[in-house]
Amino acid sequence: MNPQLLILLKQIRDQLIVLKNRLLQYAEEAYDSVRATQKQLYVQAFDWMAVRVPALTDTYLQAPQWFKKGLFVLPWLIIVFSTLNYFDVFDPKPAVKSVQDPNIVYVNDDLRSMIKDGKAELGQFTEEVRVSGRIDFNESFLARIGANVTGRVSEILGFPGQMVKQGDLLAKITSTELTQSQLAYLQARSGSQLAEQAANRARILYKEDVIALAELQRREAEATSAKAQFGAANDQLRVQGMDQASIDRLAKTSVIKSVNNVLATIDGEIVERKITKGQVVQPAEALFTVADLDALWAIAEVPESAAYLIRKGQKSSIIVPALRNQTIEGVISHVDSIVNPTTRTVLVRMDVPNQSGQVKPGMLATMLIDSQPRERLLVPLEAIVREDNSDYVYVREDDDRYRMVQVKLGPEGKGFRPVQSGLKEGAEIVIQGAYHLNTERKKQLSGG
Repeated sequence: MNPQLLILLKQIRDQLIVLKNRLLQYAEEAYDSVRATQKQLYVQAFDWMAVRVPALTDTYLQAPQWFKKGLFVLPWLIIVFSTLNYFDVFDPKPAVKSVQDPNIVYVNDDLRSMIKDGKAELGQFTEEVRVSGRIDFNESFLARIGANVTGRVSEILGFPGQMVKQGDLLAKITSTELTQSQLAYLQARSGSQLAEQAANRARILYKEDVIALAELQRREAEATSAKAQFGAANDQLRVQGMDQASIDRLAKTSVIKSVNNVLATIDGEIVERKITKGQVVQPAEALFTVADLDALWAIAEVPESAAYLIRKGQKSSIIVPALRNQTIEGVISHVDSIVNPTTRTVLVRMDVPNQSGQVKPGMLATMLIDSQPRERLLVPLEAIVREDNSDYVYVREDDDRYRMVQVKLGPEGKGFRPVQSGLKEGAEIVIQGAYHLNTERKKQLSGG
């Protein structure tokens, strides 16, 4: 071993021996000092007792030696036993301090008046499907009106917001196409008349045996063809917006008018106009939109997972935020037969009466649809408290003790929620005032 390390260890050992001797010396001096102090106190106490209770001191003097030594050791024994007892050294099974169960709450008379007990029972549960939707036109009372011919807008008589009747004039369009059609009609009419006259002469000549049967048949075929062309020209004018009275007047007067009238096809309000004066329009364009706003639609897209709950004819309602959350009752008038592959939703429609005119197309609405009722174990909404994203109810255990129990619940419907797990039928629970009970539980846990 390293000689320097041996020398260091020897020095440390010598220092420890010196330290031990000093500690023993100090302990002995302290012990002697305590003994001397205790003896002095005993002498003072003896002198005090000798003056006041001499009989007691005489008895002490006559006592055996072991008793006198015992009195000297007695205070130290009392101190040692008191210390050990304080730290429960003599108790093999220390008492366990009771801990407040965090799910238990005790009620007093004041709290009792704020809650109401009841039982979890089976009942008919109507699940309420809540989806976002909008107000739209009722397409049964909506018309998009366009031009019948290609032409230029010469006059506009209808404006958005105007109430119109079926047949009212909305605009006038000047059209060379209509002029050509009227000219073709007059030509077809004249051709039909000439062909018919030629066929009549041929019939007379055939009877007189002047012409052959083939010539008569040719003339009759020409008359039939001319008549068909005349009928087609008449139909063309009808398609281009002329009524039969105007066509008959054209036939009598042969006066061509190149103005096409755009007429309202239903009663209602003009809600949209897409033309200006001088604009060239085509038959495919919608110039006006007229709608009867007394009847509207509420349209919503229901997730496919909830579509099985909805049937045509079910009761429903809408809440319109723009009308201060006014509720409008109705029934489901249509449920789409297909799922939108993009949004994975099913379109649902509800008829909305609007005689007052307050509801307007384009407004947002929340649609509430009642599903078919089913028997479920139900708890009222006032029985439920929610903490840490979980639902709880209070179950009564005895007269003044309630336990908070976690439950799994389904979606709300008509003031109730169905129990999926955590509670059995007939369990006695708090059905009103569970919030007050939960507040008291927290108060008791905090020691308040």
